[in-house]
Amino acid sequence: MKQFQVVGIGNAMVDVISHATEAALADMGVQKGIMQLIDMPRAVDLYGRIGPAEEVSGGSAANTIAGIAQLGGRTAYVGKVKDDQLGAIFAHDLQAQGAVYQTALAPKTTEQETGRCIILVTPDGERSMNTYLGVTEFLSPSDIDEAQMAQAEWIYLEGYRFDGPESHEAFARAIAACKAAGGRVSLTLSDPFCVERHRDAFRRMIRDDVDLLFANRAELMSMYQTDDLGTAMRAASAEVSIVAATESEKGAHVLWDGQHRPVPAIPTKIVDATGAGDLFAGAFLWGLAEGRDLETCGRMGCIAASEIISHIGARPEADLRALFQRHGVL
Repeated sequence: MKQFQVVGIGNAMVDVISHATEAALADMGVQKGIMQLIDMPRAVDLYGRIGPAEEVSGGSAANTIAGIAQLGGRTAYVGKVKDDQLGAIFAHDLQAQGAVYQTALAPKTTEQETGRCIILVTPDGERSMNTYLGVTEFLSPSDIDEAQMAQAEWIYLEGYRFDGPESHEAFARAIAACKAAGGRVSLTLSDPFCVERHRDAFRRMIRDDVDLLFANRAELMSMYQTDDLGTAMRAASAEVSIVAATESEKGAHVLWDGQHRPVPAIPTKIVDATGAGDLFAGAFLWGLAEGRDLETCGRMGCIAASEIISHIGARPEADLRALFQRHGVL
């Protein structure tokens, strides 16, 4: 048995979550419903203009790993923070969930700070993310422990982390070490604008290395440059063994070996959509690592996503295993 069921690699961030009206978004120049990269001055400006906020550890793949750890999975995470206050918060929160986190801290003298994402949640639950990457942008191949990657049944790669000077090389090192030891690779596309920036690199990775692809409707259609989800799913399933595509309130689609299983969403009042895709992936991967069939994995993903959107923040507040038992999937 390998030491880890899933090792995640991605951004290491602290989320700053606040509610805002659509008029306030327009006043602040924030585009609704997407992730925008911002610099430090813009982060300071936005922080000064938002209302009361909650600070919680985040980062897309880190949320996924935290969810798996909460379920009792054997996990580790790789993501860069600085030796500062927010960096300490990030490390403590992830380790408290039970995940192994040993990425070397950027020293206090580093010009950049620990990354943070200012998330503005509108009354409809949609989130608009304004991300200052900080030191997490500078994840390098030297941060990848090849022995750790070899001890992973799965590695989980965050598409957002493609926005960095050495990230592609770091991912390649992780993939090579994992695959050489018989592990498998999963990738989340993260955001349609991220896909636009890196489509060619994503396509090469998907064709050559990825065993499981996570994407939502917009991301998948952007990747395969079509306005039809069915066409995009068929194109993806021709390149990847397993495709898990989410479609908001319509649930999800799981495709493998020529099979297509739609999975219904769990009706839930949306409070904050932040992290829904992250926890869908976490529950799906945990189910897969525990030997569940793929349709059950999809159902677990939808149940976990429904828990996340029912409250503020992208880390689970309820016992996910208890929820799985209540819905008859565990």
